[in-house]
Amino acid sequence: MKIRAAITGIGGYVPSSVLSNSDLEKMVDTNDEWIRNRTGIVERRILDIPGKATSDLAVGAILPMLTQKGIDPSEIELIICATVTGDYIFPATANIIAEKIGAVNAWGYDIGAACSGFLFAVVTGSKFIESGAHKKVLVVGADKMSAITDYTDRNTCILFGDGAGCVLLEPTNDDEGIMDTITRVDGSGKDFLIQKAGGSMLPPSHETIDNRLHSVYQEGKTVFKFAVTKMADVSFEIMERNKLSADDIAWLVPHQANMRIINATAERMGIDKSKVMINIHKYGNTTSATLPLCLWEWENQLKKGDNIILSCFGGGFTWGSIYIKWSYDSN
Repeated sequence: MKIRAAITGIGGYVPSSVLSNSDLEKMVDTNDEWIRNRTGIVERRILDIPGKATSDLAVGAILPMLTQKGIDPSEIELIICATVTGDYIFPATANIIAEKIGAVNAWGYDIGAACSGFLFAVVTGSKFIESGAHKKVLVVGADKMSAITDYTDRNTCILFGDGAGCVLLEPTNDDEGIMDTITRVDGSGKDFLIQKAGGSMLPPSHETIDNRLHSVYQEGKTVFKFAVTKMADVSFEIMERNKLSADDIAWLVPHQANMRIINATAERMGIDKSKVMINIHKYGNTTSATLPLCLWEWENQLKKGDNIILSCFGGGFTWGSIYIKWSYDSN
């Protein structure tokens, strides 16, 4: 009998500090109405406690979920952390998370696929379940985007927030779980959405720091055009491939980058806005954390057997979609 990977638990965490549009008005030449109209963002959360990093966001999401499910961290066999703001260049943030939560029997590694990171990590983690290699895989999407945001660049500083989300993957023999996945990359997109310095191409130097090359750089119009097309197309493709109509789908879980991209994706799929998970207004773009944060906030509305489509687009370029048949009643 075919083994599938099912999501059996969800956790989420956002810091308490709020950075509102009115706060940004005092920092750069922008205004609340402009930000809302172009992005849909009202505020975002910032991890502003000295000595706290991406791994701490992840721990905030993971431990309450494990407690709720009655799972000891020592039962976790694998941790995959999707992030572009790891605590360090190395070691992997997954290793640090394992130590902080007490996952003494787990191995793990990081995945860097920008805003598609969590989706790519779920696809990867599901293969360890399907192969029979592991029975408890923890997939985390966490980013402290404030660490690589230039708060003098009005085009990018309005977009990003900090947060983390996680899911537990376990095996199922039932007709549920992760049913189908589509993942794509196009490396030519690196010129349009990138952190230019800090890697082996441009190692840190006085020049890279003075020129603010360690922050997110984005050519907004180009990225927007690609994102609208690719995210909408891949979502429609996974519906078509699995013979799903808009009526068959309970929820669309889109990456929270821009309300116009979210609306275009829902429209391409023929899905009513009432079935689209949206929290961009509260958290902004938390990169790897947007999809699991949506699942976390909507968990009590999810029902066993619900058809759910996850969809994303990220820098690099990366994009993809997952079709999930939900495996449990949450309330």
